[in-house]
Amino acid sequence: MNKIYIFLTLFIIANSALIGQNSAITGSISSNEGILSFARVSLIGKKTGVLADSLGTYRLNNLSPGQYKIRVSYLGFLPFEKKLELSKDQTLVLDIKLDPDLEREAEEVVITGTLKEVKKMESPVAVEVYSSTFFKKNPNSNIFEALQNVNGVRPQLNCNVCNTGDIHINGLEGPYTMVLLDGMPIVSGLSTVYGLSGIPNSLIERVEIVKGPASSLYGSEAVGGLINIITKKPSNAAVFSADVFGSTWGELNADLGFKFSPWKKADVLTGINLFNYGNPIDNNGDNFTDVTLQKRVSVFQKWNFKRKNNKLFTLGGRYFYEDRWGGEMQWTPEFRGGDSIYGESIYTERWEVLGNYQLPTREKLLLSFSFNSHDQNSVYGDLEYLGLQRISFGQLTWDKKLSGHDLLFGLALRHTFYDDNTTATAIEAPGDVQNQPDVIWLPGLFVQDEISLADRHKLLLGARYDHHSRHGSVFTPRLAYRWKRNDQQIFRVNAGTGFRAVTLFTEDHAALTGARDVLITEALSPEQSYNVNVNFLQKVFTPSGHLFSFDVTAFYTYFTNQILPNYDTDPNLIIYDNLDGYSVASGISANVDIALASGLKVIAGATLMNNYVVEGEERFIPVLNERFNGTWTVSYTLPNTSVTFDYTGNLYGPMRLPLLGELDPRDEFSPWWSLQNVQVTWTSKDKKWDIYGGVKNLLNFTPPANSIARSFDPFDRNVAFGPEGEVFPTVGNPFGLTFDPSYVYAPNQGIRGFLGVRYRLR
Repeated sequence: MNKIYIFLTLFIIANSALIGQNSAITGSISSNEGILSFARVSLIGKKTGVLADSLGTYRLNNLSPGQYKIRVSYLGFLPFEKKLELSKDQTLVLDIKLDPDLEREAEEVVITGTLKEVKKMESPVAVEVYSSTFFKKNPNSNIFEALQNVNGVRPQLNCNVCNTGDIHINGLEGPYTMVLLDGMPIVSGLSTVYGLSGIPNSLIERVEIVKGPASSLYGSEAVGGLINIITKKPSNAAVFSADVFGSTWGELNADLGFKFSPWKKADVLTGINLFNYGNPIDNNGDNFTDVTLQKRVSVFQKWNFKRKNNKLFTLGGRYFYEDRWGGEMQWTPEFRGGDSIYGESIYTERWEVLGNYQLPTREKLLLSFSFNSHDQNSVYGDLEYLGLQRISFGQLTWDKKLSGHDLLFGLALRHTFYDDNTTATAIEAPGDVQNQPDVIWLPGLFVQDEISLADRHKLLLGARYDHHSRHGSVFTPRLAYRWKRNDQQIFRVNAGTGFRAVTLFTEDHAALTGARDVLITEALSPEQSYNVNVNFLQKVFTPSGHLFSFDVTAFYTYFTNQILPNYDTDPNLIIYDNLDGYSVASGISANVDIALASGLKVIAGATLMNNYVVEGEERFIPVLNERFNGTWTVSYTLPNTSVTFDYTGNLYGPMRLPLLGELDPRDEFSPWWSLQNVQVTWTSKDKKWDIYGGVKNLLNFTPPANSIARSFDPFDRNVAFGPEGEVFPTVGNPFGLTFDPSYVYAPNQGIRGFLGVRYRLR
């Protein structure tokens, strides 16, 4: 009897509670473009939440009378929040219109894959987009270091002393990666060694990355992929912005930006980057600086002119100067170029002009142009290098749509002037050696047709013809296909050929090492490649409001005439010649993007590669080429606060390293290694201020102390050489080594803290 009484009492209480919970909120969710299907609707502080249906309608049932705060979120739009009060038995109708997130919207529009502005999901070529917000999760002083958290992209240091490097995509060396600034190919040659460090992160709106063939649009160098650094539009930039941070190693970086309108039809954006590091540190005890000391200034200005019919006209310019040195701890500038104290001192001066002008015609004709000058003054011990490079570029494109065909025609011309004080630009004349600068003309024309086969099918056909003033004609076709099964599932195939007309210059090799000479055994022919990429994208929206995005790409590149540096034949030489065989770069890459309703966000990726070279009957792995790399970014904002935690990192598998002969006692392969970072950011309620800080290289990983061979004898005074330059083992040098800083795969900079502040005035 007691059990029946208890049951009836609980039933009455529960029924009374349900009777009290008969209020509801219902309505529709839309934007200026129409209804928004499957938007997330929740009540802040409650566990109640639903997804809108395919027609954009939603309903929250069984609510008690009282006050609530409703929140609506949808990818690509600013979240909506509003306080409400419900009375008993009330059904509140609330129709909600979301405003677009302009920053996110900019991310979703890409131009790199097809040279046209298209929505990322509509592009037949897979393009990865990384916003300035992404790079703020692990703040760095330059774009070179910032790319370390992008899957399949690895900034590679090439010298333990001067800390120069290049960017690898899917295991391919830096020269196979074309780096663009606002679509202009001005970061090449000399600037791939030193110019990347001068692009301030504060001016970056987004970075677009294409992994795979793109020579049919961009010509030489676009073999392994593209990195297009897109700067902010003056109209979207803050009136004033500042980002200043320092580290416990003594590094100080400042990014300043401001915009103004000198007259009604012009907006001007100016950015200044200042970096200073002047604290020599030698934690590994080899008497060499672990990190180069640097003073750097970069000034950028971009003009946007308002014209009739919204015709485009932008004009930009940048000046960059850097003074960096690394070497023995007791080195000072008076030892520059001498043979008593070893140091590598590099002065870099560079300026650039670039612009886009849409012609005042009915047809959509766009003229793009750029010019840059790079002046290099370097010494490596007692070896002096003076180099000058100037690149001029112009391109005219015609964008035309004709009944299912989206056509693009283009004419391009690239002129490269290079001169230095080495034998690379010298010719032997009767009784004399004369200087002869290297001058290359590279005109080209291309056509692209994007065909809409059906509502969900697109086919892209492209071809380009270039005529190299030294190597003659080069033809590069391309094909891409996209099947969009629905808004959450896309399949892409991208195939084509690529070419790279190699311009060897002494500076590139001196940057690798100041201890080896360069030997070119023959007249080099252009490299050629055949590429195919297969990409699959799947997005999943769960009823709980979670978003999962999976992106998988399989890639294969076959090279002929490849030019690889040979470190193995002679420890004193880097030998270059065309490969008598072939090489393959293949693998699979996967990315996952997770956004949970709780606010936790995860971006993670991994790339597994199988890169090898076949020459005769020999098959080997290229040096500085890992089989595996992975990256991750985990972010979480504490509920009801403005505090965000970011945990970023990368993981690299072993890579073959350049040894100095069979007696070299150092490991032939690097170990597994990882750089991990944590950051905490507080943002003010008005979104004007950020205060952030954290720890870099949390695991304090550094390479072994013997990475620089014979660091105690940088001028090889106690090395015994034979008549052909071969090294003889001696009692004082039992392993037959010479001074060499090219055994490098990771930075020597250990754990360090950082603290910074950002301010923006809209």
